[in-house]
Amino acid sequence: MAPVLATVLVLCVPVQTDDVTTSGRITPADAASLVLVVWCLVRLLRGRGGRLTPCAALVLGAPAVAFAVATAASADPQTSLTGFVRYTQIFVLVPGAVLLLLRGTRDFRLLSWALVLLALAQGAVGVVQSLTGTGASYMGQDVRAVGTFGPLDVMGMSTVVSLGLVAAFALGLGGAGDSSRRQRTAALCCAGALVPPLVLSYSRGAWIATAAACTVVLLLAGVRRAVLVLLALAAAGVVLVAGLGVGSAMFEERLSSIADVSSAPDRSVTDRYSLWSAAEGMWQEAPATGVGIKNFPAHRDGHAGLGLSSGSDTAGAGMQFQKEPLLSPHNMYLLVLSEQGLIGSAALLGGGSVLLVRGLRRLHAARIARPPVGSGAAGCAPGTAECGLAAVGLFVWQAVDFLYADIGGPSTVLTGVVLGVVSWWALAEAPAR
Repeated sequence: MAPVLATVLVLCVPVQTDDVTTSGRITPADAASLVLVVWCLVRLLRGRGGRLTPCAALVLGAPAVAFAVATAASADPQTSLTGFVRYTQIFVLVPGAVLLLLRGTRDFRLLSWALVLLALAQGAVGVVQSLTGTGASYMGQDVRAVGTFGPLDVMGMSTVVSLGLVAAFALGLGGAGDSSRRQRTAALCCAGALVPPLVLSYSRGAWIATAAACTVVLLLAGVRRAVLVLLALAAAGVVLVAGLGVGSAMFEERLSSIADVSSAPDRSVTDRYSLWSAAEGMWQEAPATGVGIKNFPAHRDGHAGLGLSSGSDTAGAGMQFQKEPLLSPHNMYLLVLSEQGLIGSAALLGGGSVLLVRGLRRLHAARIARPPVGSGAAGCAPGTAECGLAAVGLFVWQAVDFLYADIGGPSTVLTGVVLGVVSWWALAEAPAR
């Protein structure tokens, strides 16, 4: 598990992105993920690794084939080749390595707590940035929490904090037979501590995805418990907003803008609508294979409306003002549809549907089975019910977040780790009875 944990925790290392248009740059997290894949391969060659079931091989192999087809059909295969490597890393290699290396509930908890530790570290940096005015620029003030990712990757910290919050929340809602009371209490305390940095990230997409994931986890843990926890969260939210001081006005403005995306959208929402329309136009141009991986920027201006701005204003967190170009539609589903067509979309959405259905079925089986400790009978699930809660919660977060974001930046490696965790729960072989 050491390479898996290192891939997660190395995201604590500060990485400054000076030019988002530069592709092929290897970050410490990318290097750690490469070590992870090689480590898994060595274990397989020595006969000490796990085994992919036919279903797992299909779910992980279908996207690789779709990426290859989109790259071969691209008008610029050289540009698409770097995208092929990136997509294969995030959706095939890293998830497959995590799936093969995870061995049970103990390893799952260890990895989940690594996510929480990373989130706490980045969240602490973000809170300090917001309180001291050293964060990224937001509404003319350097108060936006971005952690060590910098103003050009404002989604980095919010992604890390959100995933850690969902994992901690799910571990805290585990049953009495799954973990100790002390561990559940600590997990809930960590989840509560991660709420302020998530709020101070001012990321509407992360807020929506986290709320959706936590709601799903609550309902799966039990309706009665869901009511009690929702009441507690409502009370904590009142205290949190009231205690933000000056930041509360910004938070309220950002929160109210979610409801104004259709009536009075701001500039970022207007640009996003234009980018979504451009992605749809690209797909209509090449419905089967798309325009090619990483070719969205080259075809953007030919399909976007005149209202699209030249880029996003970025500043703060130790960086001078500059324009960040709009290189994607900020929607993973539309990005895949425009660049890879129906073939790529079918592979990713089909694999995601399999993970969700099998994950929910195994969670149900784990909750009703609850074999005696040490009996070795785990039903058809590879771990305890708390693992299933965390896996489903993380999957829901990622699925909802893809409506507002796509892969990119140093934190993208964490997406591969999360997909590996979900794949392990849904596709790994259950222990023999």
